[in-house]
Amino acid sequence: MSDTSIDPVQREIIERLQVVPAWHGPADVQAQIEARSRFLQQALLAADCRTLVLGISGGVDSLVAGRLAQLAVQALRQRSGDPGYRFIAMRLPYGEQFDEADAQRALAFIRADEVCTVPIANGVAALAQPLATMLQGLPEAMRDRVLGNIKARVRMVAQYAMANATGGLVIGTDHAAEAVMGFFTKFGDGACDLQPLAGLVKRQVRALALALGAPRRLVCKTPTADLEDGRPGLPDEVAHGVSYDAIDAFLHGGCVPAADHERIVAAYRSSQHKREPPLVPPAAAARA
Repeated sequence: MSDTSIDPVQREIIERLQVVPAWHGPADVQAQIEARSRFLQQALLAADCRTLVLGISGGVDSLVAGRLAQLAVQALRQRSGDPGYRFIAMRLPYGEQFDEADAQRALAFIRADEVCTVPIANGVAALAQPLATMLQGLPEAMRDRVLGNIKARVRMVAQYAMANATGGLVIGTDHAAEAVMGFFTKFGDGACDLQPLAGLVKRQVRALALALGAPRRLVCKTPTADLEDGRPGLPDEVAHGVSYDAIDAFLHGGCVPAADHERIVAAYRSSQHKREPPLVPPAAAARA
């Protein structure tokens, strides 16, 4: 990203998120598939682990990350002759998921070695019940946000329990277009061991999905986190206040409308704490 016409703040964001430049053809896409599958293989070997674990939602991000994980463990089994390497896909529904059929289509495409379903509604209710008085005093949108974050964190608890039990690593699905907006739950879906989609913009994730042979219905599906009870299936772009096309263009150094530019930069700055390790005292204070 050496174009001097790029806004300095925009350039800083692109560099910090290590955004992958725009691709020029199918060879670039295939190279990314191979590199990211190889990354997962190397991470398993380095950690002396045997399994990869990922929650499958029915969206394109977990679809791509899940298929890359399955390809990675298959390659490890073939290379090593060790059948112990495997990928565990987890379904973590909160009640009846409005797009459950898409989640099942995703699982059919990924063809994971194992699928484990852990309903989270009872766990979320158990955590929320002692907070009921506090939650009822909040505006509906804020209450939905708090409960949505509880859902995301309970899902990650289940994934780490599976990883602990099977000697595994947990995969996250965050990519540059979500990272810049802070569109993940701190210590929820933002908590993971590996992020195989890091640096990609949304259109690149979709390109990987197409190259992997995913159903177009899932590739082109409107993205939604589906964490809000009051607005089930709320599109990500409505929550962002800006389209993924604009976010992608921004991250690839393009010129976007001033309102979109301001919204993206504001979201990045307000969510900076999500991308940082926990704060610690200065060294001098720690020694005192």
